[in-house]
Amino acid sequence: MLRSANTQGLIFPSMRLLFRFLSLWPLRALHALGAVLGWLVWWLSPGYRANFRANVAQAGLPFPVARPAIADAGRFVAELPKLWMRPHDQSCLAQVQVSGQAHAEAAFAAGRGVIFFAPHCGSFELAPQALAELYGPITAMYRPARQTWLARLMHDSRHRPGLAVVPASLSGIRQMHKALKGNGAVALLTDQVPPEGLGVWAPFFGRPAYTMTLAARLALQNGAIMLPVSTRRLEKGRGYALHILPPLVGLNGSPPPDLLGAVTLINQSIEAMVLSQPDQYLWGYARYKSPRRESTIGGVA
Repeated sequence: MLRSANTQGLIFPSMRLLFRFLSLWPLRALHALGAVLGWLVWWLSPGYRANFRANVAQAGLPFPVARPAIADAGRFVAELPKLWMRPHDQSCLAQVQVSGQAHAEAAFAAGRGVIFFAPHCGSFELAPQALAELYGPITAMYRPARQTWLARLMHDSRHRPGLAVVPASLSGIRQMHKALKGNGAVALLTDQVPPEGLGVWAPFFGRPAYTMTLAARLALQNGAIMLPVSTRRLEKGRGYALHILPPLVGLNGSPPPDLLGAVTLINQSIEAMVLSQPDQYLWGYARYKSPRRESTIGGVA
Protein backbone atom coordinates (compact mmCIF):
# COMPACT_ATOMS: atom_id res chain seq x y z
CA MET A 1 0.00 0.00 0.00
CA LEU A 2 2.83 2.39 0.92
CA ARG A 3 4.65 1.57 -2.30
CA SER A 4 1.46 2.26 -4.30
CA ALA A 5 0.99 5.63 -2.60
CA ASN A 6 4.63 6.55 -3.25
CA THR A 7 4.26 5.55 -6.90
CA GLN A 8 1.16 7.72 -7.30
CA GLY A 9 3.03 10.58 -5.65
CA LEU A 10 5.80 10.30 -8.24
CA ILE A 11 3.53 9.90 -11.27
CA PHE A 12 1.74 13.23 -10.89
CA PRO A 13 4.81 15.53 -10.97
CA SER A 14 6.36 13.44 -13.75
CA MET A 15 3.25 13.62 -15.95
CA ARG A 16 2.78 17.29 -15.17
CA LEU A 17 6.37 17.93 -16.29
CA LEU A 18 5.76 15.95 -19.50
CA PHE A 19 2.54 17.86 -20.20
CA ARG A 20 4.30 21.16 -19.60
CA PHE A 21 7.08 20.16 -22.00
CA LEU A 22 4.60 19.15 -24.71
CA SER A 23 2.61 22.35 -24.20
CA LEU A 24 5.60 24.28 -25.54
CA TRP A 25 5.39 22.50 -28.90
CA PRO A 26 3.68 24.23 -31.82
CA LEU A 27 0.10 23.08 -32.30
CA ARG A 28 0.95 21.83 -35.79
CA ALA A 29 3.65 19.53 -34.36
CA LEU A 30 1.31 18.22 -31.67
CA HIS A 31 -1.38 17.48 -34.25
CA ALA A 32 1.14 15.67 -36.44
CA LEU A 33 2.22 13.56 -33.47
CA GLY A 34 -1.42 12.95 -32.60
CA ALA A 35 -2.25 11.70 -36.08
CA VAL A 36 0.43 9.02 -35.72
CA LEU A 37 -0.91 8.13 -32.28
CA GLY A 38 -4.46 7.85 -33.64
CA TRP A 39 -3.45 5.37 -36.32
CA LEU A 40 -1.27 3.41 -33.89
CA VAL A 41 -4.24 2.89 -31.56
CA TRP A 42 -6.39 1.93 -34.56
CA TRP A 43 -4.05 -0.87 -35.62
CA LEU A 44 -3.35 -2.13 -32.09
CA SER A 45 -6.96 -2.31 -30.87
CA PRO A 46 -9.42 -4.64 -32.65
CA GLY A 47 -12.20 -3.65 -30.22
CA TYR A 48 -11.72 0.02 -31.00
CA ARG A 49 -11.79 -0.68 -34.75
CA ALA A 50 -15.00 -2.69 -34.37
CA ASN A 51 -16.75 0.07 -32.40
CA PHE A 52 -15.57 2.70 -34.85
CA ARG A 53 -16.83 0.83 -37.92
CA ALA A 54 -20.11 -0.17 -36.30
CA ASN A 55 -20.91 3.40 -35.21
CA VAL A 56 -20.08 4.81 -38.63
CA ALA A 57 -22.34 2.23 -40.28
CA GLN A 58 -25.13 2.95 -37.77
CA ALA A 59 -24.97 6.63 -38.77
CA GLY A 60 -25.47 5.60 -42.39
CA LEU A 61 -22.13 6.94 -43.57
CA PRO A 62 -19.63 5.32 -45.94
CA PHE A 63 -16.44 4.49 -44.06
CA PRO A 64 -14.14 6.77 -46.15
CA VAL A 65 -16.11 9.82 -44.94
CA ALA A 66 -15.21 9.02 -41.33
CA ARG A 67 -11.70 7.64 -41.92
CA PRO A 68 -9.97 10.99 -41.15
CA ALA A 69 -11.41 10.75 -37.63
CA ILE A 70 -8.90 7.97 -36.88
CA ALA A 71 -6.06 10.47 -36.97
CA ASP A 72 -8.18 13.19 -35.41
CA ALA A 73 -8.82 11.12 -32.29
CA GLY A 74 -5.08 11.15 -31.75
CA ARG A 75 -4.95 14.89 -32.34
CA PHE A 76 -7.48 15.32 -29.54
CA VAL A 77 -5.13 13.57 -27.11
CA ALA A 78 -2.01 15.33 -28.36
CA GLU A 79 -3.45 18.84 -28.01
CA LEU A 80 -4.49 18.35 -24.37
CA PRO A 81 -1.14 19.48 -22.92
CA LYS A 82 -1.44 22.80 -24.76
CA LEU A 83 -5.06 23.30 -23.68
CA TRP A 84 -4.56 22.21 -20.08
CA MET A 85 -1.23 23.90 -19.38
CA ARG A 86 -2.05 27.26 -20.94
CA PRO A 87 -1.38 30.03 -18.36
CA HIS A 88 -4.60 31.29 -16.80
CA ASP A 89 -3.83 34.88 -17.79
CA GLN A 90 -3.32 33.92 -21.46
CA SER A 91 -6.36 34.06 -23.75
CA CYS A 92 -7.17 31.10 -25.98
CA LEU A 93 -9.23 33.22 -28.37
CA ALA A 94 -6.22 34.24 -30.46
CA GLN A 95 -6.37 30.74 -31.97
CA VAL A 96 -10.17 30.55 -32.26
CA GLN A 97 -12.38 31.79 -35.08
CA VAL A 98 -15.80 32.42 -33.50
CA SER A 99 -19.09 32.58 -35.42
CA GLY A 100 -22.76 32.57 -34.47
CA GLN A 101 -22.39 34.93 -31.51
CA ALA A 102 -25.71 36.58 -32.35
CA HIS A 103 -27.45 33.39 -31.21
CA ALA A 104 -25.77 33.56 -27.81
CA GLU A 105 -26.47 37.27 -27.40
CA ALA A 106 -30.16 36.75 -28.19
CA ALA A 107 -30.34 33.81 -25.77
CA PHE A 108 -28.86 35.78 -22.89
CA ALA A 109 -31.16 38.69 -23.69
CA ALA A 110 -34.13 36.37 -23.05
CA GLY A 111 -33.04 36.21 -19.40
CA ARG A 112 -33.67 32.49 -18.84
CA GLY A 113 -30.13 31.10 -18.80
CA VAL A 114 -28.20 29.32 -21.55
CA ILE A 115 -27.12 25.70 -21.91
CA PHE A 116 -24.24 25.28 -24.36
CA PHE A 117 -24.08 21.63 -25.45
CA ALA A 118 -21.90 19.62 -27.80
CA PRO A 119 -20.92 16.09 -28.81
CA HIS A 120 -17.49 14.49 -28.57
CA CYS A 121 -16.56 16.17 -31.81
CA GLY A 122 -13.60 18.36 -32.72
CA SER A 123 -11.88 20.14 -29.86
CA PHE A 124 -14.66 19.81 -27.30
CA GLU A 125 -12.09 20.35 -24.53
CA LEU A 126 -11.35 23.83 -25.86
CA ALA A 127 -15.00 24.89 -26.17
CA PRO A 128 -15.70 25.58 -22.47
CA GLN A 129 -12.50 27.61 -22.17
CA ALA A 130 -13.39 29.75 -25.19
CA LEU A 131 -17.03 30.15 -24.13
CA ALA A 132 -15.94 31.15 -20.63
CA GLU A 133 -13.83 33.96 -22.08
CA LEU A 134 -16.72 35.09 -24.24
CA TYR A 135 -19.68 34.63 -21.86
CA GLY A 136 -18.30 33.66 -18.45
CA PRO A 137 -18.87 32.74 -15.81
CA ILE A 138 -19.80 29.33 -17.19
CA THR A 139 -20.45 26.25 -15.08
CA ALA A 140 -19.28 22.93 -16.55
CA MET A 141 -19.58 19.43 -15.10
CA TYR A 142 -17.02 16.64 -15.19
CA ARG A 143 -16.35 13.16 -13.86
CA PRO A 144 -12.91 12.77 -12.28
CA ALA A 145 -10.62 10.30 -14.01
CA ARG A 146 -10.02 6.96 -12.27
CA GLN A 147 -6.25 7.48 -12.29
CA THR A 148 -5.29 9.69 -9.36
CA TRP A 149 -2.57 11.58 -11.24
CA LEU A 150 -4.87 12.30 -14.20
CA ALA A 151 -7.73 13.40 -11.93
CA ARG A 152 -5.41 15.90 -10.21
CA LEU A 153 -4.07 17.16 -13.52
CA MET A 154 -7.56 17.62 -14.96
CA HIS A 155 -8.78 19.40 -11.83
CA ASP A 156 -5.86 21.83 -11.75
CA SER A 157 -6.05 22.50 -15.49
CA ARG A 158 -9.79 22.94 -15.97
CA HIS A 159 -10.42 25.47 -13.21
CA ARG A 160 -9.92 28.82 -14.94
CA PRO A 161 -11.13 32.41 -14.61
CA GLY A 162 -14.75 32.49 -15.75
CA LEU A 163 -15.00 28.69 -15.84
CA ALA A 164 -16.46 26.98 -12.76
CA VAL A 165 -15.92 23.23 -13.06
CA VAL A 166 -18.19 21.26 -10.73
CA PRO A 167 -18.22 17.55 -9.86
CA ALA A 168 -20.75 15.14 -11.29
CA SER A 169 -22.86 15.07 -8.12
CA LEU A 170 -26.04 16.51 -6.65
CA SER A 171 -23.98 19.46 -5.45
CA GLY A 172 -22.81 20.09 -9.01
CA ILE A 173 -26.38 19.92 -10.33
CA ARG A 174 -27.51 22.45 -7.73
CA GLN A 175 -24.77 24.82 -8.87
CA MET A 176 -25.94 24.45 -12.47
CA HIS A 177 -29.53 25.27 -11.50
CA LYS A 178 -28.29 28.30 -9.58
CA ALA A 179 -26.30 29.52 -12.59
CA LEU A 180 -29.29 29.21 -14.93
CA LYS A 181 -31.66 30.93 -12.51
CA GLY A 182 -29.24 33.88 -12.52
CA ASN A 183 -29.29 34.00 -16.36
CA GLY A 184 -25.87 32.40 -16.44
CA ALA A 185 -24.57 29.62 -18.64
CA VAL A 186 -23.67 25.97 -18.28
CA ALA A 187 -21.79 23.64 -20.64
CA LEU A 188 -22.43 19.93 -21.16
CA LEU A 189 -21.38 17.07 -23.40
CA THR A 190 -24.66 15.29 -24.02
CA ASP A 191 -23.60 12.25 -26.08
CA GLN A 192 -21.92 10.17 -23.40
CA VAL A 193 -23.46 7.26 -21.53
CA PRO A 194 -24.47 8.32 -18.00
CA PRO A 195 -24.58 6.04 -14.96
CA GLU A 196 -27.58 3.75 -14.51
CA GLY A 197 -30.71 5.60 -13.40
CA LEU A 198 -29.56 8.95 -14.79
CA GLY A 199 -30.62 8.51 -18.38
CA VAL A 200 -33.27 7.13 -20.71
CA TRP A 201 -33.08 4.94 -23.78
CA ALA A 202 -33.59 7.31 -26.70
CA PRO A 203 -32.94 6.92 -30.43
CA PHE A 204 -29.52 7.93 -31.68
CA PHE A 205 -28.97 7.35 -35.39
CA GLY A 206 -31.95 4.99 -35.35
CA ARG A 207 -30.80 2.78 -32.48
CA PRO A 208 -31.67 3.08 -28.77
CA ALA A 209 -28.81 4.64 -26.82
CA TYR A 210 -28.78 5.28 -23.09
CA THR A 211 -28.76 9.08 -22.99
CA MET A 212 -28.27 11.54 -20.15
CA THR A 213 -31.36 13.42 -18.99
CA LEU A 214 -29.49 16.18 -17.14
CA ALA A 215 -29.47 18.68 -20.01
CA ALA A 216 -33.15 18.14 -20.76
CA ARG A 217 -34.12 18.46 -17.09
CA LEU A 218 -32.13 21.67 -16.70
CA ALA A 219 -33.81 23.18 -19.76
CA LEU A 220 -37.34 22.07 -18.85
CA GLN A 221 -37.12 23.12 -15.20
CA ASN A 222 -35.48 26.50 -15.79
CA GLY A 223 -36.82 27.44 -19.22
CA ALA A 224 -33.19 27.76 -20.32
CA ILE A 225 -32.28 28.08 -24.00
CA MET A 226 -30.13 25.28 -25.43
CA LEU A 227 -27.44 26.30 -27.90
CA PRO A 228 -25.52 23.65 -29.88
CA VAL A 229 -21.80 24.37 -30.23
CA SER A 230 -19.26 22.84 -32.60
CA THR A 231 -15.50 23.29 -32.40
CA ARG A 232 -13.50 22.23 -35.46
CA ARG A 233 -9.74 21.80 -35.66
CA LEU A 234 -8.30 23.74 -38.58
CA GLU A 235 -5.73 22.18 -40.86
CA LYS A 236 -1.98 22.41 -40.26
CA GLY A 237 -2.32 23.61 -36.67
CA ARG A 238 -3.90 26.93 -37.66
CA GLY A 239 -6.18 26.83 -34.63
CA TYR A 240 -9.89 26.21 -34.26
CA ALA A 241 -13.29 27.34 -35.50
CA LEU A 242 -16.00 27.59 -32.84
CA HIS A 243 -19.53 27.88 -34.20
CA ILE A 244 -22.59 28.64 -32.06
CA LEU A 245 -25.65 27.27 -33.82
CA PRO A 246 -29.29 28.44 -33.61
CA PRO A 247 -31.14 27.40 -30.43
CA LEU A 248 -32.77 24.02 -30.14
CA VAL A 249 -36.44 24.35 -31.11
CA GLY A 250 -39.25 22.57 -29.29
CA LEU A 251 -38.10 22.47 -25.66
CA ASN A 252 -39.78 25.68 -24.54
CA GLY A 253 -43.12 25.23 -26.30
CA SER A 254 -46.53 25.02 -24.71
CA PRO A 255 -47.03 22.38 -23.61
CA PRO A 256 -43.36 21.37 -23.25
CA PRO A 257 -42.32 17.88 -24.38
CA ASP A 258 -42.02 15.04 -21.89
CA LEU A 259 -38.55 14.01 -20.77
CA LEU A 260 -38.06 11.35 -23.46
CA GLY A 261 -39.24 13.77 -26.13
CA ALA A 262 -36.81 16.42 -24.90
CA VAL A 263 -33.89 13.97 -24.84
CA THR A 264 -34.79 12.81 -28.35
CA LEU A 265 -34.72 16.41 -29.61
CA ILE A 266 -31.25 16.85 -28.11
CA ASN A 267 -30.04 13.61 -29.72
CA GLN A 268 -31.34 14.78 -33.09
CA SER A 269 -29.35 17.98 -32.74
CA ILE A 270 -26.25 15.98 -31.84
CA GLU A 271 -26.79 13.78 -34.91
CA ALA A 272 -26.87 16.85 -37.14
CA MET A 273 -23.61 18.15 -35.67
CA VAL A 274 -21.91 14.79 -36.08
CA LEU A 275 -23.02 14.49 -39.71
CA SER A 276 -21.67 17.98 -40.40
CA GLN A 277 -18.29 17.01 -38.92
CA PRO A 278 -17.85 13.24 -39.38
CA ASP A 279 -14.09 13.58 -39.86
CA GLN A 280 -13.65 14.82 -36.27
CA TYR A 281 -16.14 12.76 -34.25
CA LEU A 282 -14.94 10.14 -31.74
CA TRP A 283 -16.53 7.21 -33.55
CA GLY A 284 -14.68 4.69 -31.39
CA TYR A 285 -16.70 5.61 -28.30
CA ALA A 286 -19.03 2.80 -27.19
CA ARG A 287 -22.14 4.95 -27.49
CA TYR A 288 -24.60 2.04 -27.34
CA LYS A 289 -23.21 0.29 -24.27
CA SER A 290 -25.30 -0.41 -21.19
CA PRO A 291 -24.93 2.09 -18.34
CA ARG A 292 -22.65 1.37 -15.41
CA ARG A 293 -23.70 1.51 -11.79
CA GLU A 294 -22.28 4.37 -9.75
CA SER A 295 -23.46 7.31 -7.71
CA THR A 296 -22.21 10.18 -9.88
CA ILE A 297 -24.11 12.19 -12.46
CA GLY A 298 -23.13 12.16 -16.16
CA GLY A 299 -21.70 15.46 -17.35
CA VAL A 300 -18.63 16.84 -19.04
CA ALA A 301 -15.93 14.26 -19.65
